[in-house]
Amino acid sequence: MYKHLHTNLPKPTMELRGFPLPDGIPSFPSWKIYYDYLKDYAKHFDIEKYIQFRHNVTLVRREQNVWKVTHEHVITGEVFEENYDYVIVGNGHFSTPNMPNIRGEKLFKGTIIHSHDYRVPDVYKDRRVLVVGAGPSGMDIGLDVAECSKSLLHSHHSKVNFRTPFPPHYVRKPDVKEFNETGVIFVDGTYEEIDDVIYCTGFQYDYPFLDKTCGLDIDPHSVVPLYKYMVNIRQPSMVILGLVVRACLVVALDAQARYATALIKGNFTLPSEAEMMDEWQRRADAIRSKGLRMSHIHTLAEKEDEYYAELSEQSGIERVPPVMFKIRAMDIEAKLENLYTYRHYVYKVIDDNTFVRTLEKEQINDTLVI
Repeated sequence: MYKHLHTNLPKPTMELRGFPLPDGIPSFPSWKIYYDYLKDYAKHFDIEKYIQFRHNVTLVRREQNVWKVTHEHVITGEVFEENYDYVIVGNGHFSTPNMPNIRGEKLFKGTIIHSHDYRVPDVYKDRRVLVVGAGPSGMDIGLDVAECSKSLLHSHHSKVNFRTPFPPHYVRKPDVKEFNETGVIFVDGTYEEIDDVIYCTGFQYDYPFLDKTCGLDIDPHSVVPLYKYMVNIRQPSMVILGLVVRACLVVALDAQARYATALIKGNFTLPSEAEMMDEWQRRADAIRSKGLRMSHIHTLAEKEDEYYAELSEQSGIERVPPVMFKIRAMDIEAKLENLYTYRHYVYKVIDDNTFVRTLEKEQINDTLVI
């Protein structure tokens, strides 16, 4: 977590069901506030007694109709193996950096890090910095570093039309073609001397503990085939949470967890393997027909609210209210308008379909009713 990190979605979309975020905190809380919230959640629901701390799962395999899970105590080295009827994989996909491996990188005499290892902007004071990538981290870290750096070159190929008034020393550049000892050549043929590079190029899907008996095809950019973005179709007693992108991730995780719980409790029955595979294949074919990479198989985007409705209809869990998707949609517009000011807005839920947006400081009404 870096020093100035705040959530990039507002409070209502960051709450876990049944445990509101505290009153009086910012609309977009800092990482420390949110980390404390998660710890308080665990204590409130007495979850810690179920957690085996300092244990690393080294192998999950399917054998004789049960899941055999091997884990090791990271300090003593003691190894354990236990049998389970269901396995829920919930370690996320933001721990293994996706490094672009650009030609000439080893020649470069400056520093290169991934956003995973970024902590403070101060080390870049009066330096010439290149940020690669324009996802949420790329934009946020780029602006953070620009507060200190002599120059900020931002290399990306995003088609998003950001209307932010960037500072004069912030310069948009195309993709990097290659490095030399003191700088980079871009694909448009231009050259810039730089001191430091920060790759904001995302993360890889990495589950080294899942062996072939799990029945999943895993590469750095996708995990397939999954029914409803989470159920292992070939071994449906395994559920992988949190792979969705372009969604209210906390809300999605909470809904997926409740869906998985309902499945394990026997509250509903999954379709046959053939039916689940047919639904997944139609989604995969639609992605390929658009010329998109298979990584898009995890994208919700404009289908987010529809997804929550499907989970609820099938499993009987309480539906995520449509207002969550509406808040995210307006927040996206606020980001496009100005990356410096979108966190100034406060979003208050009125009912399942309606919210009010105000400015955090001036409290000037800016209301959306749908």
